Amino acid sequence: MTAREIFDRLHGYFAEAVYDFTDTAGVKDPFCRIKAESITDVAAFCCDDDALRFDFLMCLTGVDNKEVLTTVYHLWSYPKRHVFVLKVDVPRDNPVCPSVASVWSTANWQERESWDLLGIQYSGHPDLRRIMMPDDWDGHPLRKDFKEKDVYRGMPTTRYSPLRLLPIYDASAVEKLKEGGAPPPPEPKP
Repeated sequence: MTAREIFDRLHGYFAEAVYDFTDTAGVKDPFCRIKAESITDVAAFCCDDDALRFDFLMCLTGVDNKEVLTTVYHLWSYPKRHVFVLKVDVPRDNPVCPSVASVWSTANWQERESWDLLGIQYSGHPDLRRIMMPDDWDGHPLRKDFKEKDVYRGMPTTRYSPLRLLPIYDASAVEKLKEGGAPPPPEPKP
């Protein structure tokens, strides 16, 4: 099936829940947007429908688009040999999207990663917990508004540039580094 035929089939079954089909020359993978509350039903249809048979979720990832957070689902059908992309936008202040882990089991870990790094909460997920960051990490580091703290568990979270330790920098620059907790420059070798 062509991307347009896939969109028309989804739109025919889900009407207003499936919208904004994009298949232009500048877009590598054609996609459409799905209303968040309908994604689990649309995903199940994509997987089970005899004409679509999207039996493989290649990738689920999150994107921070400043105004909204987006979950992107790259689908592949082994029996039909076609590909399509679904996108779900959720508001930044309440980023909740239903889980599709019941449809594609690989979504389990991929949704965990998206939650961990961007803060998109997948309602109905069987085990939504951090997968990349430590359990006590504060915030979601791939959000564009994320502000890294200076210290985590007593360790600095930023590094000084080792280039500043080269002799081309004056002594006052080295002293400033020392005041900020950076290690002293190495002793010159005789």
